[in-house]
Amino acid sequence: MTIITYEEFERVDLRSGTIVKAEEFPRAKKPAFKVWADFGPEIGVLQTSAQITYHYKPETLIGRQIIGCVNLGEKNIAGFTSQFLLLGFSDENGAICLASIGPKAPNGQKLH
Repeated sequence: MTIITYEEFERVDLRSGTIVKAEEFPRAKKPAFKVWADFGPEIGVLQTSAQITYHYKPETLIGRQIIGCVNLGEKNIAGFTSQFLLLGFSDENGAICLASIGPKAPNGQKLH
């Protein structure tokens, strides 16, 4: 484990968001979905590619509150622009389980 300073952690912008759209991403090398999340009026709706197909279906993702890192910059994934990193944990088989928020928090709130 690498120890970082509190100032380094403050630079990572983790925000609450709500998934507003999700669809299959057949061009991805590994099974993935295209996901759009609303991060509130300051940030707006951002999109990403997420390898979360084992535990989730596109229709079950809509309305789910998630945590996203919104300041990593853009990345091209199989011709699709990823604008944030959707956070989750690997289960015992390596499949991603989304990090979640409960109870509900307004979109765009910064993680403390």
